[in-house]
Amino acid sequence: MRKFLVSLLEVFEIAFVAVGSVFLVRTFLVQPFVVSGSSMAPNFESGDYLLIDELTYRFRAPERGEVVVFKYQNNQTAYFIKRIIGLPGERVQIKNNQISVTSQGANEPVALKELYLPPGVVTGGDAEYILNDREYFVLGDNRSFSFDSRSWGFLEAKDMVGIARLRLWPLPQLQAFAAPQY
Repeated sequence: MRKFLVSLLEVFEIAFVAVGSVFLVRTFLVQPFVVSGSSMAPNFESGDYLLIDELTYRFRAPERGEVVVFKYQNNQTAYFIKRIIGLPGERVQIKNNQISVTSQGANEPVALKELYLPPGVVTGGDAEYILNDREYFVLGDNRSFSFDSRSWGFLEAKDMVGIARLRLWPLPQLQAFAAPQY
């Protein structure tokens, strides 16, 4: 009987460590996310299963070009996925289907070369946006069908969940992601 109790205790111990480890990893390191909708097509399709890095933004600020998952400011139970285009303190200008960014302290805007977009993508709406020191300008890659900063305003860092780091599903499209270089 004693051997049985010791074995049972070991099983509970292993189960406790396993459940605790999963809880810690899911709460502080990575989180699964399933893409819903076409706002990030063709780079991210509806049904893609992603792993979101929740740790990086605890140590550094978000960077231009990173694809982030965040809580929608008008409904904290809804999660969106978009690409960071404008950083805090910058001026973002959309004109003639071209995005230009003027960084703090710079005199001249820099036109973004968005090589991750397929040819023919239209970034509509000639407009200018000025971000404060806590705001980010985000856009979907499928610009014509994206509900993004052009519609609802700017994203604050406090609403960001993390960075899309890895696509796990569908298997033929397994891929790790890094921010593009502009």
